[in-house]
This record gives sequence, structure tokens and C-alpha cells, in this order.
Amino acid sequence: MHPLRARPAPVALSLGAGLVLGLAGPVAGKSDSAVCVALSAVFSGGWPWAGYAFAVGWLRRSRIESALLASVGLAVAVVAYYMFKDVSPAIPDGAVPAGTVAGASGGGVPSGVVAWGTAAFVLGAPLGLLGNLARMAGAGGLACRLVVPLVALFETSLRLHTEVAADPVVVLTWKVTRFAVGLVALALVGHAVRSRWRGRRARVRSDEVVRS
Repeated sequence: MHPLRARPAPVALSLGAGLVLGLAGPVAGKSDSAVCVALSAVFSGGWPWAGYAFAVGWLRRSRIESALLASVGLAVAVVAYYMFKDVSPAIPDGAVPAGTVAGASGGGVPSGVVAWGTAAFVLGAPLGLLGNLARMAGAGGLACRLVVPLVALFETSLRLHTEVAADPVVVLTWKVTRFAVGLVALALVGHAVRSRWRGRRARVRSDEVVRS
């Protein structure tokens, strides 16, 4: 049976989460409050989108379903993002950009949907698969679990070095995010090392009991 027909509730939840993901950034960007600016900075970045695809894969048992739902969900997020931007463009003080007609849709939206929607669909599958594989024990599972924190570390570090003129709230958000995901990465590594050490101790005790 086709994965998208087998479990309608998980499919609906995954696609609904993708819709919320796509709308979160531009909707928050409509407000000038510090909280909304921070939320817009977070959800307009790439790592929460990678985290969404990863989480979809983590929650599904089937690897095929993990890859497919992550791809479709990311594509839904891209469409929602660009459609909202088209319906409610960010034009300061009611000004109309040169060469456009007031009330008309932005000409770049269809191309953005196609380009980024295709990229999201293609990249969603491996991210969903990594999320599924992250439940494995051992070094392989740990490597998969570190993917999203490392993506977030790389992205926030890159933005802090290249976008020096950004809003102070946005800069603070990136710094806090980088610090938080760094702690998460360290915690994941520490948990894996501790679990491995406990496993070895349990095996040693088991061998001692058998020998005695």
C-alpha cells in the first residue's frame, strides 16, 4: 500500500507542520516586536527546515515513508512561504516598488516556488532518512543525530561573520541559537559516550557472573 494512503493521520500532521513551518517566518516578520523579529530570524533560516525534515523521519518507522513525507512536507512549507509573501508583501509605508502595479502579485513568486520547492523536495528525502536512521545505537546513529545541530552551528556562525549590519535582535538570536545548539551537540555526544560506557560495564559484569 502507498505510504501516503496507509496512515492518513500522520500524513496530515506532517503536512500541517510543514504548512506552519512555511508560514512561521513571514507571519512573525509582520511585527516589529523583539519576539517576532527573533522568531522571524529563526524560522527564515535553513536549519529549522532541516530540523523539520529530520523530525518527520525520526517519528516514522518506515524509511520510505520518512523520506517521502519529509520531502512533501518541505515542499508544502516552501509553497506556503512564498504564497504568504505574495499575498502580504513587505512594502514599507504603503509604497509600491517601481515597475509594479499596486495589488499585483510579485513576479518572482512562481520561480521561487519552483526553484526552492524542487530543492526542498530533493533535500527533504535524505534529511528524513537521516532522522529515521538517527534512532540507531552506536556511532552511526550519533552521526545522524548531530546533523541538524551542526547545520545550525554552521549557518549561525556564517551569518554572524557575513551579516555584521543585521538588526541587534537578530544578531542576539543567532548568538543564542549557536550557543544552544552547541550545548545540544555536546549533550548528544556525552549521552552516546555514557551509554557506550554503561554498555561495556554491563557486558563485563555479565561475563564475570558467567565465569563465577
